[in-house]
Amino acid sequence: MSQAALVIEDTDPYLESEVVSEMLKQLRALDTYDTYEGWSEAKIIDPLVLTKERKREIPIVGDPDETTLARVKAYYNSIASLIEKKSGLMAVPVINITHEGFGRAFILVGKLIVVDKTLRDVHRFGFPSLEDLTTKTDVAIEKALGLIAQFREVAEA
Repeated sequence: MSQAALVIEDTDPYLESEVVSEMLKQLRALDTYDTYEGWSEAKIIDPLVLTKERKREIPIVGDPDETTLARVKAYYNSIASLIEKKSGLMAVPVINITHEGFGRAFILVGKLIVVDKTLRDVHRFGFPSLEDLTTKTDVAIEKALGLIAQFREVAEA
């Protein structure tokens, strides 16, 4: 996939969202070789945005590379971190992905599963826009917080 042109502008209002800010923290935390040193926030988050044109460049069948797997981990780590911040309870992401790009992602709070996502075609992991990333993540977090409120005793176990 060619990354010559960025699809995210430095002025994109969603760069300031809580979800994207946490995602940037997680991506930087997983960057052990300082690849992102000196990069703008837009350039770091840009590969997560898969426009129709970008998606067309990715084969339908393929194995995920380490960079893509790191992005998936960073995404679920950021969701867990935001759930933890908003609920006051420790949230733990559990991700299992086969070499073919299939698997599951869970986020556990105590003994309660608050996020359960089946992962398919992980080599094509991304969102059509930062707005879509923010919206879908906010919905997942709100559902998780609702489950925590409903089953607080299990979440605290």
